[in-house]
Formats: sequence, structure tokens, C-alpha cells
Amino acid sequence: MPGEEFKRVFCDIISEDPPAAPRHAPDDAETESWRAGSEDLPHMSIAVVIEDEPDIRLLLTDILEQAGFTVHGVGTGAEGVELVRRHNPVITTLDVSMPGMDGFETAKRIRTFSATYLLMLTARSEEIDALQGLQSGADDYITKPFRPREVRARVEAMLRRPRGLQADETAPAASAAPAEDHVEHRGLHVEPETRITVVDGQVVELTRSEFDILLDLLQSAGRVVSKTQLALTVRGERGMTSDFISEHDRRAIEVHVANLRRKLGESPSDPRWIETVRGVGYRRTA
Repeated sequence: MPGEEFKRVFCDIISEDPPAAPRHAPDDAETESWRAGSEDLPHMSIAVVIEDEPDIRLLLTDILEQAGFTVHGVGTGAEGVELVRRHNPVITTLDVSMPGMDGFETAKRIRTFSATYLLMLTARSEEIDALQGLQSGADDYITKPFRPREVRARVEAMLRRPRGLQADETAPAASAAPAEDHVEHRGLHVEPETRITVVDGQVVELTRSEFDILLDLLQSAGRVVSKTQLALTVRGERGMTSDFISEHDRRAIEVHVANLRRKLGESPSDPRWIETVRGVGYRRTA
């Protein structure tokens, strides 16, 4: 099916949105606002699409171009890794099922040198795909078929979150943060500004999502924080509501918390920092 005809049919079937407008033309006021608010951010104009299906790659390219990005697209994981290395994009969309190097391995390789926001796409609905994607380093995921407005919402949410350091950037020293600008609890020291985590004097490397979850729980003063609230925090939407929080998103929080506990050296059966409230969420220990 030709690319332009595919876009029309795809949007009609899977989205309430109208068909994509011509490239470089904003499709609504929301896109204009997003573009205007993004002009001063470094590398904001660059996105990479790694997708082996040409029609889906074209659709994703249109969505991101309408939001003001210059988009570079390729069809294999190996090409995608090199493209991310060359262009240092702020956003990278990544398909799970690709010939050769799959999306999981591609994400792992990208994460060794880049803090680009990774949005993983999968045609399979199994929960394990989404969870494995998050464990591989993805920031978020969407299952196919997807709605163009959902892609925009997910990308917009990621852009509100602090971006990790790039390979050519140097992390600030721990002493650079003001002494009062930190959270302490039972030997755990967290600095929000520098995003440094120290356990019993040892620095612990956390992902963006893990750090955001930990900070949210530490600042909750013992209140129960639901998995839905934590999913919104991970997306940079703390205190907001969203139409795109699913059961998979809540399961993803469980995976993030499990990884966080493992890195901190905490046992769920004898929690030092994070207590599970069954059926609801988590809270900071007393």
C-alpha cells in the first residue's frame, strides 16, 4: 500500500485524529505550543525513528516533524545505533521486532552512550514485551496499532522529565549541590538537583525512572503513593491525570521498584526504605 494512502487508512482506523497534515505543517494548537516551548532546549530539533516497516516509519516521521523535530529514520537496529551516536537525538522511537538486532538489544546498546528518550513500539500485546523493553533502557512504550495523539502525548510527557547526561557531558560533583538540597532516610542520601543517590557512602547508579520513583516515595512523608501516581511521576506528570495509564503501566512500576530495590540492596520482605502496600502502591518506611 502506498505510503500516503496507508497514512490515511491507518489514522482513520486506529485514531480519532484526522489524517496527518502535510509534513512541516502543524496539525493543531497543541503542536504549535509544544514547538514554541521547545526552541531553547539543546538538541530539541532532532529525533530518530528506528522502524523496519516503511509505512510506520513514515507515519512516525510525520508526527514528529509536525511537532518541530528534524527526523532521521532507518530500518535496522544496527543502523539506528549509529544514527543515535551521530546525531545525539533528544527522542528516539524504536520498534521491538526488527530483522537482525531486535529492539531490546538495540536499546541496551544505545543506553551505553546516550541518554536519548527511548519510546519503544511493539506489535505484540504481551506484557513481557513492555517490561523487557523497560528493563532494556526504554523510557516508555506503546503497543501497535497506536493513535498518533498518544505518541504525541507520550513524547510530550518525556520532554518534561529531566534528561540524563550525554556521553560528552560531565556529572557535577556531589559537593556541588547545596547541603540542604537533599533527602536523607536510613542511610540513603538523595540529591534532586544532581540526581545522585548514595547508600551507606556508596554511589548507586539509577535510571531516570528509578530515581524519580525513589524521590517521590522519599518525599511522600510516609503517605501511600499509588502505582498510577508513580506512573504519572515517571512521565513527568506528577499530580496530573492521564487517559493513557494502563494496567501494563502499573505493572511497569512494579518492575521499576523491583530493580530499584535490587540496586539499593533492599529485601521486599524486610524493607529498609520502600514498603509495599498490597493492592495499592508503596510508601516510605517509618
